[in-house]
Amino acid sequence: MGRLSSLMRGLRLARVALVAVIMAPACDSPSSAEAPTSRSEHVLSTAAPTAATTAPPPSSAAHVPSPAHAGKLCDGDGNAKGRTLPKLTLPVVAAAGLAEQEATLPAASWGGGQWTWVNFWAAWCGPCKEEMPRLSAFQERLARAGAPVRFVFVSLDDDARQLQDFLARQPQDGLHSSLWLNDGPKRTSVLAGLRMKSAPELPEQALLDPNGRVRCFVQGAVEDGDYDEIAALVRR
Repeated sequence: MGRLSSLMRGLRLARVALVAVIMAPACDSPSSAEAPTSRSEHVLSTAAPTAATTAPPPSSAAHVPSPAHAGKLCDGDGNAKGRTLPKLTLPVVAAAGLAEQEATLPAASWGGGQWTWVNFWAAWCGPCKEEMPRLSAFQERLARAGAPVRFVFVSLDDDARQLQDFLARQPQDGLHSSLWLNDGPKRTSVLAGLRMKSAPELPEQALLDPNGRVRCFVQGAVEDGDYDEIAALVRR
């Protein structure tokens, strides 16, 4: 009788353990079971855009594209103080089929003097490329208004082939040649004179008066509404 009682107790304990094992999954809440997967998906969804937006531009990791400028374009000439542009001879990179040559970066007048807009850009810089048609339109409008301004484009690309490929792909009325300020002492001199960073946030641009004095320095892309301020400045 004692052995029978012990056997019955053993069977009851085994049945309780079996029920516990069967019921165990039903005791876990859905939220706790899904939590590790949800956290992983959240990390991936937030990390991916950050990696994409912070990746350096191809072949020019030292430079960063800049958005449109903030505030007034020329800030009453205040943003030009202490900035000078040394006069240098730079190579001209042109699309295939056009002659490559050398030209002078105009720190002073070219035969009589003229207002000059110097645009620093790169083929990998989105805002630079977006504003090029706008600058071309500014040049035409200023000429029609009797206030002609020379527009000079200076590429800071590190790879001349990348620059030439970009120029070759431009439409008929687009940019097909540019001064090239490649890495070296000349670039260092220009960036230092204009108080630009060693890794400029492109585009950056300087407006020079007919005497070669920097009258306006712009950090960022120009906007359509900036035309009136530029026209007023060059008419002084």
